[in-house]
Amino acid sequence: MRLTRSWLVWTLTTVVVSGCMGGTGSGLTGIIGGTGGTTRVLAFTVGPSNATAGEIITPAVQVTVRDTLGSTDVTFTGSVTVALNANPTGAFLDGTRTVAVVSGVASFGDLVVDRVGTGFTLRATATGTTAATSGGFSIAAAAP
Repeated sequence: MRLTRSWLVWTLTTVVVSGCMGGTGSGLTGIIGGTGGTTRVLAFTVGPSNATAGEIITPAVQVTVRDTLGSTDVTFTGSVTVALNANPTGAFLDGTRTVAVVSGVASFGDLVVDRVGTGFTLRATATGTTAATSGGFSIAAAAP
């Protein structure tokens, strides 16, 4: 690295060592999404909220694809799938469970859990990403 001064402007020049670019999981390859392993992660940006058995979970659950800097990865093309992860009552998750990502976000607007219970979580997965698990939520009995 070299710092130079030219007419009140400082310029930082970086020298890239050839070893930084090669190998699986090393150097810049992993940072810019090459063969260096998973660089994208999923995050529940709108997690599942408490709901009533048999009724749609609102607001819609949203899962965001994030890049290595934590920003929404709007270049991701693919789908996200959600499933019940912690399922204390053997409930069934209904609705559209696999959704195409649009501008880095997958929205699940019709998810329904059919049984009452506490401590449910969802798990989101997508090819080429690190999976995410939601926070816990509860499903209450419908009013008589």
